Amino acid sequence: MQALTFQGVRDVRCERVPDPRLEDPGDVLVRVEVAAICGSDLHPYRGNEVGIDDGTVMGHEFTGEVLEVGAGVKEFKVGDRVVSPFTTNCGACPTCEDGLTARCEHGALFGWVENGKGLHGAQAEFVRVPMADATLVGVPDGIPSEEALLTGDILSTGYFCAHAARFEPGSTVVVLGCGPVGLMAIIGALELGARRVLAVDAVPERLELAKRFGAQAVPLANAAELVLEATHGRGADAVLEVVGSAAASRLALDLARVGGTISAVGVHTEPHFAFSPGEAYDKNLTYVAGRCSARHFAPRMLEVLAERRYPVADIFSHRMTFDDGPRGYRIFDERLEGCTKVLLTSS
Repeated sequence: MQALTFQGVRDVRCERVPDPRLEDPGDVLVRVEVAAICGSDLHPYRGNEVGIDDGTVMGHEFTGEVLEVGAGVKEFKVGDRVVSPFTTNCGACPTCEDGLTARCEHGALFGWVENGKGLHGAQAEFVRVPMADATLVGVPDGIPSEEALLTGDILSTGYFCAHAARFEPGSTVVVLGCGPVGLMAIIGALELGARRVLAVDAVPERLELAKRFGAQAVPLANAAELVLEATHGRGADAVLEVVGSAAASRLALDLARVGGTISAVGVHTEPHFAFSPGEAYDKNLTYVAGRCSARHFAPRMLEVLAERRYPVADIFSHRMTFDDGPRGYRIFDERLEGCTKVLLTSS
């Protein structure tokens, strides 16, 4: 099959690799209809996260059609349209029962093979899905595949970020970073009752998208001034930090009101917090962080998509085939051509 494979830092190639096959009775094989490049894919691509084996098939965002089912699969049949979260999960361990499916004791991340162990990804014509009954979610008729794909990661992650902040309806919420997850966090904040969402970014095109999703655009250069002005000097009830950098953490602290909350889903690789325990103490700050359990949130997100109230497909600035995938990685990484998100197909 055709697939995008990791071959080293900033080296992703489109090549022929063996087709996946069923390895366990609970497995399903999916013919990938659409896949996407995620910001998380850039962590190994840039070398910020290390350990992935050369030759690993990349990617964890996909929707497709069930092609083959293992003997133990009960919930799905050949021909079903499905979306998958970015991690597999068993649905029965203590963390899964708590709704933390992304921390399943038996789960694996699509697109990460290390020392020969792990799970190949979905930027390919076909993908194997272990523990399919608990992992996959059926896609209802009427929801386009490219939109359903978002529930397996970034739409669920944006909603999770807002949900974890636990703000009251009528609150003022800041979304810090208007990349793909930030745009989805705007939806999450509005769905959970925010009266006003202030979206902060330095890129004008991203701010324009944020306005289309229902937020008030705030340029990064004067974010502190504008947020304080909008909140009568108090600060935001909640700051949704989706960037994953020390600078973003510092700004989040500055924008949050006394007694406010920072909810962070950006993947941080720095060794220390950008603010001190004393600064958090002096603001009575609540800080929450973690990986989204997309399987837990995906059914609700499919309901949101069915309501057709947000222009979610606008998030895809580029659509290309796997052949052109290496260029897709480059323009996404370097933010060329106004790139916000890349959708991939096999033909």
